[in-house]
Amino acid sequence: MARYIVTGGAGFIGSAVCFQLLVEEDAEVIAVDKMTYAANPATLDLLGKHQGFRHVRADIRDAAAMDELVSREQPDAIFHLAAESHVDRSIDGAGEFVMTNVVGTFVMLQAARRLYDQLDAEAADRFRFLHISTDEVFGSLGEADHFSEETGYNPSSPYSASKAGSDHLVRAWYRTYGLPTIVSNCSNNYGPRQFPEKLIPLMILKALAGEALPVYGTGQNVRDWLHVDDHARALRLMVDKSEPGEVYCLGGDCERTNLEIVEAICNILDRKRPKDAPHKRLIEFVQDRPGHDFRYAVDAGKITRELGWTRRNGFEAGLEATVDWYLANEVWWRPIQDGQYRGQRLGTAV
Repeated sequence: MARYIVTGGAGFIGSAVCFQLLVEEDAEVIAVDKMTYAANPATLDLLGKHQGFRHVRADIRDAAAMDELVSREQPDAIFHLAAESHVDRSIDGAGEFVMTNVVGTFVMLQAARRLYDQLDAEAADRFRFLHISTDEVFGSLGEADHFSEETGYNPSSPYSASKAGSDHLVRAWYRTYGLPTIVSNCSNNYGPRQFPEKLIPLMILKALAGEALPVYGTGQNVRDWLHVDDHARALRLMVDKSEPGEVYCLGGDCERTNLEIVEAICNILDRKRPKDAPHKRLIEFVQDRPGHDFRYAVDAGKITRELGWTRRNGFEAGLEATVDWYLANEVWWRPIQDGQYRGQRLGTAV
């Protein structure tokens, strides 16, 4: 039975990876998660129904704890997803992003390196350290072109700058120490169990509550959307098939303006909650975010050519299924709204 460590395993993308490893590979999965605001205990309850799952509540910045954990568990691979990831929060408090995303990644690399140096030849050949990053490290595109593995780094926010820093560390640990690392840079993800500070779940829950739907600026900023399950499958392929030192860009080939996303959610809810229609009446344009990148788009050709990955979820069906999930799982999101996050605006500091 394969054994994996997934940092950030109680979070949105991390939990999707955990579910697939448990269900599709019958693997042993150790989720390392500090359980910050974005990690939902209800997600752990769902994962805990699988026999091969364990949760370790720990901070990836704690070098002694990570050394002990990695040495004890001796995983076949580490999926490193733990990160502070919300741009607006990084504007309000950049320090936490630097400490978790940069220092935390350094700690995980050191723990992985110590393990790798002790492995026998067969285990060392199998071991991978997969670092999951973002397309935001590349900055903003104009109206044409796409990000690729050859795109230069040009981050705009404290969040993207901290992820760029962690990417550089991972590449350096491969080149300097020979640690078999892989880096992925993905576009915006959507799907079930996403903390409702991000656009799609925020708009769904605000619309259900009859609250204003805040759209930054004119709503014309463009993002490329990738279903979280397609992302998780790609990450598993990287661990199984990729050569050490590789970098892959991941996207859903699905560019939409922010306004188009919000309007699509409104149209779905008009059908599913017709008594509250039209939901578009709730759209409200608000002051734009500082340093807001105009457009992201990703060329995922390399991973398709080399590893055979293709997305399975079309955006329209995937978005409707996501809305359905939030409608059916109030028990998951209601404690968030009643507790630490009520959908308030973040990231207005300049």
